[in-house]
Amino acid sequence: MNIPLLDRRRWQFAGTVLLLAGVYFFLTAKEFAASLFASHPEPTQLERAVSLSPGNADYRHRLGRYFAFVTGDPQSAIDSFRSAVALNPHDARYWFDLAGAYQVTGDIAGQRTALERALRAEPTAPDVAWEAANFFLIDGDLDRALREFHVVIENDIELVYPALLACWRVRPDTDALLRDVVPARADSLIAFLTILTSKQETEGAIKTWARLAQLHEKFENRYLYDYVRYLIGVRRPDAAMSAWEQSAGILGLSAYLPTEDNLVVNGDFSLDILNGGFDWTYVNRNGVRPLLDPSDFREGHRSLSLTFEGPGINDAGIQQLIPVRGATTYDFSAYYKSADFEGAGGPQIVLRDAYTGTPLYASDPLNDADFWKEVHSTITTSSSTTLLVLAIERFPAGSPIRGKLWLDDFELSPQLPPDNSPDNSTSKSKDTP
Repeated sequence: MNIPLLDRRRWQFAGTVLLLAGVYFFLTAKEFAASLFASHPEPTQLERAVSLSPGNADYRHRLGRYFAFVTGDPQSAIDSFRSAVALNPHDARYWFDLAGAYQVTGDIAGQRTALERALRAEPTAPDVAWEAANFFLIDGDLDRALREFHVVIENDIELVYPALLACWRVRPDTDALLRDVVPARADSLIAFLTILTSKQETEGAIKTWARLAQLHEKFENRYLYDYVRYLIGVRRPDAAMSAWEQSAGILGLSAYLPTEDNLVVNGDFSLDILNGGFDWTYVNRNGVRPLLDPSDFREGHRSLSLTFEGPGINDAGIQQLIPVRGATTYDFSAYYKSADFEGAGGPQIVLRDAYTGTPLYASDPLNDADFWKEVHSTITTSSSTTLLVLAIERFPAGSPIRGKLWLDDFELSPQLPPDNSPDNSTSKSKDTP
């Protein structure tokens, strides 16, 4: 019986399909079995996975990690890792682990080569760059180490601070690190600034802040407050005010800048109190309750009220730092109201040299006015005075006091030379409402 040619071809096609399906099923089953074996972290199972799928680099890498970290057999680990990188040279993890195994065996040349290949495979991987940077440090190649730390800093925010600290330890040079290592990015520059201020590297900190301000990139206000506090502490109020001015526009603080006519910031309390920088700052004092009071004010739309209701008060806890010039005469004025005061003396407005504590002005006790009343004085700074502190202090200190005080319209302005003043006057005249 003869089978028609068309039927014969159909049978051949069906046979081919069945054969290919069988091969596909066999290979699929084989890979599935290999994946099952590889999912069990025992050497016999991993070796079966490798045997079933010898071209799978990942299975060889897993076996190498077992030898490296479980059995402590670095040479077997090296053999498996080398097989993995031969099959897939583009995965940095394989080269990275191979470098670690070479390190255990003391093969420095092999470790360097594996790290170089890991960096080539994934040049921006921060974990690889971190390991490479530390290797180059130990090897004495500082320039290469710094380059890899730069990669770490650019790609892992969690490692920015430790990487910069490592860089500073081996090369404590602000200019070099700003040029070669620290990215032009706010988080990196702030981390570097933190390191510099912790080590009292003031000039380096000033350069770093200038670089930060040039970015015009917004950051949290607290970093500015901390930096100003640091500069005040190291007696650099000039640099502190420069940083305040540089950052005001970036952080939306332009309204908190002093003016030529008034060095007191937010003197009428029309703005919220920042509690930092060159605005008013405060700490809670037992027996004193501060409040921005919109119900009673001289000008603007609110004043500062202070309610005193306890013993042992030395000051109201609120103050402002004011950079000034030495050997200069200033006009100072403020307005106050008070009510229901009991106790000896009373609160007073005081201007002191912030560093020596020397008083330049102290008002009379502010406890005798049920209407807005002005205090006014002319003060002259010594040649060494660069910073004043404006505060509300209690005299006599530590004694009991009760009552309420409102404050408004603080002003401190340098006197004009007589020939520049239209009325030849060295003080301002203010009418009491």
